[in-house]
Amino acid sequence: MVFVSTSLNVDSPLLNLKLPDPESAKLSKIEFLAELEKAWSLCDRFDLQTEIWRGKILRVVRDREKKGGDGRGAGFLQWLQDREISKTRAYGLIQLADSADDLLGEGMLEEASVNQFSKRAFLETAKASPEVQQIIAESANEGNEITRRQVRRLSDEFTSATSPLLPEEIRQRTQANLLPTKVVAPLVKELAKLPEIQQEDFKKALSDEPELHCIKDVTSTARWMSKSLEASTTLRSFQLDHLNLEKAMQEAQRLDALGVLSDAFVQAKTIESSVLKLHAAWRRLGGLQERLWLESGSSTPYLRDVISVLQSLSGSTMRVSLGEIAGGKKVRLQLVEEQANQLDPPTLNK
Repeated sequence: MVFVSTSLNVDSPLLNLKLPDPESAKLSKIEFLAELEKAWSLCDRFDLQTEIWRGKILRVVRDREKKGGDGRGAGFLQWLQDREISKTRAYGLIQLADSADDLLGEGMLEEASVNQFSKRAFLETAKASPEVQQIIAESANEGNEITRRQVRRLSDEFTSATSPLLPEEIRQRTQANLLPTKVVAPLVKELAKLPEIQQEDFKKALSDEPELHCIKDVTSTARWMSKSLEASTTLRSFQLDHLNLEKAMQEAQRLDALGVLSDAFVQAKTIESSVLKLHAAWRRLGGLQERLWLESGSSTPYLRDVISVLQSLSGSTMRVSLGEIAGGKKVRLQLVEEQANQLDPPTLNK
C-alpha cells in the first residue's frame, strides 16, 4: 500500500488556543482586539493546512478514478456526494493543493513556512507572478507572517512597475511614487482583457497624458469596453457577418455612451438566456400537460380544470400576470418555432 505524505508541522495544538478574558477590566479594547487577532490568525493557519490536506485527498480520489474508473468520474462524484462536497469546492481544494505543490516543490517555500500564511494570503500568492512568489516565499522563510493585503500590495507594485501594457512614462512615474499603485494596477487588469489594437490606442493616450485623472478615465473606459466585448461574444443576435462590434464601440466611446452600450449588451444577454430557459420549460410543460390530459377523463373534473389552466401557459400564446405592483397588467407572449434560416424577430405583444 502506497501512502501520499501530507505532513505539516503545527506550532500550537488547537485545543490550547489562548483567548483573552471577555470580562477582564485590565485589557483595553485595543489590547483585547489584538489578542483576538492573534487567535484568529492561528485559526487561519490551521484552516489552510486542512484545506491543503483535503485538496491532496480529493486529488488522489480523482486520479484513481481516472485510471480505474468508468471514464466519466462517477466514482469521484459519488465520493463527493457522500461527504456533501460540491464539485466547485472540490476542484477549488485540488487547485489549492496543486498550488502548494508548486510553491513547495520548486524549493521557493520551506514546508514549515506554510504556517506563516493565512489561507487567503496563500491563495493570493499562488495567483501572483513568479517574481512576487519568490519575494513572498523568502519573507515567509524568514519567519514573517504573510497577509493577503501584503501580497496584493506587492503584486500591485510589481505589476505597475513592469507591465508592458503600460507606457514607459507611467511605469517611471509609478516607480518614483508619483502615481499610486492601487490606481495603476486595476488599469493593467482591464487593459489585459482587450484586443491588442485597443491596448495600443489606450497606451498612446496614456503616454500623451500620464496623469492620474487620465489613468482613471482609461480604466473606466477599458472596463466598459471589456464588459461589452464579453457580453457581445455570447449574444446569438450578433451572429451576423456584417456587424463590426469594435467600430460600433469606438463610435459609442466617441459619443461618451460606452457605459450605456455595455449595459444594453448585458441586458440583451440576460434576455436571450431567459428566452432559452423559457423555451425549454415551455416545451416540457406542453408534453406534461398533454400527457395528463390523455390520462384523465370525465371522472376527474377538478384535474381537468387544473390542466386547462396549464394549457394557457403551454400553448403558442401565453398570458402572464405581472402582479399587483404593475397594476395587474399582463404580458401576452407568442412563441413560434421557426427554421434556422428564418431571421424574423420573435413576436412580443403587451
